[in-house]
Amino acid sequence: MAEAARKMGFKDSGKGTAEERLLALEAGEAEPSRPQLVKAASAFRRPLLAFYMPAPPAAAPSIEDYRTLPEVGEGRAEANLKTLVRDISVRQALVRDLLEDEELEPRRFPGSLRLADGVASTRLKVERELGWNAARFRGAANSDKAFDYLRRLIEDAGIYVVLISDLGNHVTTIDVETFRGFALTDSLAPFIVINDQDAKSAWSFTLLHELIHIGLGASGVSGKLMEGAVERFCNDVASAILLPPADLNSLAIEPDAFDENRAAIRNFAQRMRVSGAMVTYRLYLDGRITEADWRLLSNSFLADWRQYKAAQKEKRGAPDFYTVRRQRLGQALLAVVRRNVEGGTLSPVKAAKVLGVSPRGVDPLLTVRAA
Repeated sequence: MAEAARKMGFKDSGKGTAEERLLALEAGEAEPSRPQLVKAASAFRRPLLAFYMPAPPAAAPSIEDYRTLPEVGEGRAEANLKTLVRDISVRQALVRDLLEDEELEPRRFPGSLRLADGVASTRLKVERELGWNAARFRGAANSDKAFDYLRRLIEDAGIYVVLISDLGNHVTTIDVETFRGFALTDSLAPFIVINDQDAKSAWSFTLLHELIHIGLGASGVSGKLMEGAVERFCNDVASAILLPPADLNSLAIEPDAFDENRAAIRNFAQRMRVSGAMVTYRLYLDGRITEADWRLLSNSFLADWRQYKAAQKEKRGAPDFYTVRRQRLGQALLAVVRRNVEGGTLSPVKAAKVLGVSPRGVDPLLTVRAA
């Protein structure tokens, strides 16, 4: 409440404290001025028009929370995550409208999987649906290229994949401790969002994990720990696709040799184009390492990634803004927006909303100039 009152521009005075003034507005005991409403719209990330409606707008459909969270009140990260989910839901609705106008057939994959089918059967079904080729994935030059291959397969199946971790600026960045990814299922415009603050080697696993959510017809937010039946199922299918048991068995693990095992896992993961955290999870499932070692190893790989990111920030020569933005949005989403902007069925303002840029940024984002 104190932070909200401050963002609204209230200060303590003889008429009451800043918080009391905000509470009076919320209770309808005082009338807000337009400048105060403008500040409220910015602070709470709601359209200004919402404050002029006779009643609060209906809440967006909630999505299931598959994360394991501490028993604490909602903090800034949780509030930002809810805002991000709401923002992507709006983008999804806009894209769905466009696809309905194009009279596209419903996608085959959403809702086509069942928990009762088991991991092995589901894995084969997903691989067939995608046209998955493990050799091509592992033969990629690096984890980035491997992810690009997998993303292309999933986008070809009609699923939009977006990399995002903030609400438009670094102040609102949401770390992987809050969410790793989430899925918004839909028969026409299913969306997968991946937290790009995570290690790039982990993106492919998160992408497949959220794909299984789409296949189950289960929208939801996923976190760092995979607990609960649905999360374990998504986790197990994704890891089985990326790392079949026979391949994992080739990795030698020694008892009571943490440092040696860590180095072996890191090298093995790099060859397989997956994350060390995923490899340690599979080793834990197979009973080859303890739960304590699994968590220690996973945390050590996360620490490596954070150290790498910190070092990268010090380097100069950041890539072009639009190049980065295109990579984050994905070719499938860019294509549907470009097609409808050029056809006159999508205004620059709505295109900007779908793409997460200002209206004047739409044209340079959609225009890819020859080198």
